[in-house]
Amino acid sequence: MKTSTRVLLALLATALVAALGFYVIVPAINVYNEEFWVLLAMLAGIFCLVYWLTGFKNRSYETKTSHKSIKSLFKLPTPAKIGVIFIIIPVAVLIVGSIISSTFFNAEKYSQIIEVNEAVFEDDMPEAEVVSNIALMDSESAAILGNRKLGALSSVVSQYQIGSAYSQINYKGTPQKVANLEYVDFFRWFNNRDKGIPGFVMVDPVNSSADYIEFEKPMKYVDSAYFDKDLHRALRFSYPTKIFGSYAFELDDNGNPYYIVSCMSPKVGLFGAMDVSEVIIFDPCDGSSDIYDVDETPAWVDNVFTGTLAAQKYDWHGTLANGFWNSVIGKKDCKVTTDDFGYIILGDDVWFFTGVTSVSSDESNIGFIISNARTGEYKFYSVIGAEEYSAMSAAEGEVQETGYTASFPSLINVSGEATYIMVLKDNAGYVKLYALVNVENPSIVATDTTQEKAKLAYLELLGKEGIIDEEETNEAVGDEKKSAEITVKEIRLATVSGESVVYINGSDGSLYKQNLASDETLLLIESGDKITVEYYDTDVEKVKKLDSWTYTVEEE
Repeated sequence: MKTSTRVLLALLATALVAALGFYVIVPAINVYNEEFWVLLAMLAGIFCLVYWLTGFKNRSYETKTSHKSIKSLFKLPTPAKIGVIFIIIPVAVLIVGSIISSTFFNAEKYSQIIEVNEAVFEDDMPEAEVVSNIALMDSESAAILGNRKLGALSSVVSQYQIGSAYSQINYKGTPQKVANLEYVDFFRWFNNRDKGIPGFVMVDPVNSSADYIEFEKPMKYVDSAYFDKDLHRALRFSYPTKIFGSYAFELDDNGNPYYIVSCMSPKVGLFGAMDVSEVIIFDPCDGSSDIYDVDETPAWVDNVFTGTLAAQKYDWHGTLANGFWNSVIGKKDCKVTTDDFGYIILGDDVWFFTGVTSVSSDESNIGFIISNARTGEYKFYSVIGAEEYSAMSAAEGEVQETGYTASFPSLINVSGEATYIMVLKDNAGYVKLYALVNVENPSIVATDTTQEKAKLAYLELLGKEGIIDEEETNEAVGDEKKSAEITVKEIRLATVSGESVVYINGSDGSLYKQNLASDETLLLIESGDKITVEYYDTDVEKVKKLDSWTYTVEEE
């Protein structure tokens, strides 16, 4: 076969594989994309292979001497030499690009990718009566609630399933987790492709509730669709050179669905320190889209950066400021984030929250960072105390007989005290209790079935420990001091969290409690006694906090 024919066949085969590969794999045609260079090397290899196979029958082998055979390997035809060169070039780019982009040569550049501003915890996170700006429920529990809600809709559940990724958004001032429906398989997509995706599930991670909501217009472009309706393929055909990062399903202020797609570019060298540079807002109903620079992203968008990327960038900042070798050997002043992150709503934005610990210690935090999921802004709070997993263990230990597990906590302000708040889940993943753990003293743990009750119990513990004074505690857990005259119906002694607590039932149905250590004269009270009590109305399970008591003096 002629050389020109062999070259033409090799080129056609390579072009066919390239077209098919682009349609299936949808890679970014971008020199800053490592995957692009890998594909170039593979295509060059395919060209060489086809060229060699088409000349197989005409190939003569020299067998007389071994030195001639070895010499013949270097006498490749010109097309084959070109193919080999095209294999070597992308491989060399990958190797050299990775080296010049590494932290070894660019430690200072990596450490300066972000700017971290120190902030005052009490100023940015004022105390609130009820925590309504934190997604206490994790995505695993949200998925359980969502699936249970969808399971009750027989017309929907037979054709669709909930997407595996729940996005954390700020919707009308409250944290919500949302996930759109997806097709179950190819046949369900084929049967429903004209109808599209009819709705989505919204989970309230604060109140542990879920709702299924239908779209005004169905979504046609989703991750589980096929051919031209596949989300990734539709985006690639519109933006062939963009390096896509994260995809997040969101709602605008009017409840319309969009996908928020981050576009990445290197900040160091050829491939190093990939960060978000642009944002695509894709309409899955009609396939239209707009692209924005990060600093021009509309305010309703929440998910531009991911928590994983936010933590990684801080780790570069925290470990490489004093050079690469210090991050490996000396580790002076090196600090990293903990292994997970939570969410908190501040203003109109979603922020990631995670602790910061010294690399030489894994038992305590030296502070906390929050990072804006839309703008990438960082703030650091110098609050020293137990790291998150220690707090989770403390909360689980408080109810160890139940076997409940704690979710990753977030940080709140309770009477000026930095406090972890989290939920405790049973084996099925359902939220059973709320827990508050003091950051500086993780032995101070309070749990209860609602946020309000857990917070009141926590405030009482702070008062007992002398962290806040008695007046502040009483103001926090109830109204002003009140008094009443009651006839004792029953008095009981119980042990709560290792402490002896006296409960007094009044004949009018009232119930009071006080720690025995605070007033041992409570043991003098008997059923039928008429006493005057001073108390604070905590409204916790209708139990009033007893302050003092005296026998009622009856007039003769």
